[in-house]
Amino acid sequence: MKIYSKIDKGVVRQSNQDAFLAGEISPTVSFAVVCDGMGGANAGNIASETAIKCISEYLLKSYRENMTNDDIEKLINNAIISANIEVFEKASKNEELKGMGTTAVVAVINNGIGIIANVGDSRIYLVNGNLTQLTTDHSVVQSLLESGKISVQDARVHPEKNVITRALGAESNVVADSSQLALQQDDTLLLCTDGLTNF
Repeated sequence: MKIYSKIDKGVVRQSNQDAFLAGEISPTVSFAVVCDGMGGANAGNIASETAIKCISEYLLKSYRENMTNDDIEKLINNAIISANIEVFEKASKNEELKGMGTTAVVAVINNGIGIIANVGDSRIYLVNGNLTQLTTDHSVVQSLLESGKISVQDARVHPEKNVITRALGAESNVVADSSQLALQQDDTLLLCTDGLTNF
């Protein structure tokens, strides 16, 4: 298992509201988490950093040897719920952080099985000669695409293309989408924010 990570604030913004962490839970289990914060001033940074810390700590502390893939999927979902509570409570207690939130994508690799989850419009792709999107965005544009109201071409330039419909910390409860897939020897999982997918 090889893990690479890179962050770049790009040329538009002064600060970077993205955060990530990746590593090993055990010799056969690896994880990665990517978050893209939203909110004024430093609120987006705080949301994404809080979520990264909460999700990764939850995974590392709660993982047990011999967990099934279904157990790990529940573990990831519980980690996301825990992070949502933490971000939501921080925003509720501090006027300057009100309205902050973050996207989240999480992947845990257990003996060749990828267990993934997402909230918002950060994505996970499978790279194996092709690039296959594994997650579905929680966004206004995705809803319009699914209902047939706009085309893929329209989606790329839609004025609300950055408006998400689900985020950690935006409400007291959040539901992540999660799934499992078998990975082959040379497969790569790419976790990224919309800063990369838009580019």
